[in-house]
Amino acid sequence: MKIGICLPYMKRDLNRQTFLDWCKLVDEGPFSSLSCGERITDYTFEMRAVLAFAAAVTERVRIVPSLYVLPMHSAVWAAKEIATLDQLSNGRVTVTVGVGGRENDYKAVGASFKNRHQRMDEQIAEMRRIWSGEAPFEGADPVGPAPIQQGGPPILAGAMGPKAIARASVWADGLYSFSMNGSRSETDAMFNNGRDAWQAAGRNSAPNLVGGFWYCLADDAENQLKSYVYNYLKVLGDDMANAVAASMTRYTPDNILEAIDDMEAAGSDEIFLVPATAELSELERLMNLLEKR
Repeated sequence: MKIGICLPYMKRDLNRQTFLDWCKLVDEGPFSSLSCGERITDYTFEMRAVLAFAAAVTERVRIVPSLYVLPMHSAVWAAKEIATLDQLSNGRVTVTVGVGGRENDYKAVGASFKNRHQRMDEQIAEMRRIWSGEAPFEGADPVGPAPIQQGGPPILAGAMGPKAIARASVWADGLYSFSMNGSRSETDAMFNNGRDAWQAAGRNSAPNLVGGFWYCLADDAENQLKSYVYNYLKVLGDDMANAVAASMTRYTPDNILEAIDDMEAAGSDEIFLVPATAELSELERLMNLLEKR
């Protein structure tokens, strides 16, 4: 099983050196990929710029937007951005797409929150047409650049519910199903839904299955993890954010290793670990832990 890691992008004290240090260690370490998520409101760094920076200063790891909230974007713009990133990384991109759940982010960029699942289905088809060299409309020039990976980068669907997974089974190369606390039972359920959906859709191959969870190994790890999760989920209301934050347990080496083992037992091809802090010790301690696994 491969292990990737998400770059920190939600902290106010981040700077160029932070990202340089993280990218250098990730590229030198035991990781298969680095990722970055997308949010508009709240204090967050912009995903495309962060990943373009990461592509320029790394050589080995895959570069994974995780995830493009695709219905907030023009499919043509997204296709151009992703193909450019594939060129800048020399063909190291895997793109994760999803509909997100923050209506305020849609509102902030003037995008409709309605019918977003259907719009994303249509956008995937349009992006693949653009990557194949087809013009966006009759009489127009094709949209470049062409991605290095023929047909475009692999696409993972960021989906957890049965309906969303069933829709994704028609067009996705794999499934990214995030379990906030690295739950084996949650991951089993999502992955089994994925396997069943791919089979029902008549796909010739099984989905690439990617899991993930939040963790912390920095100083004061328990409080830092619970604070991070609360801040991430507070848009859903204090009661929900507090309840989920209180349930987090992946802040000790043993508990983190347990979650990694559970993800592997559930059939994960890869997992994305999402750190609660931007402290370099967070990454260094994780690398030491993985070396002993």
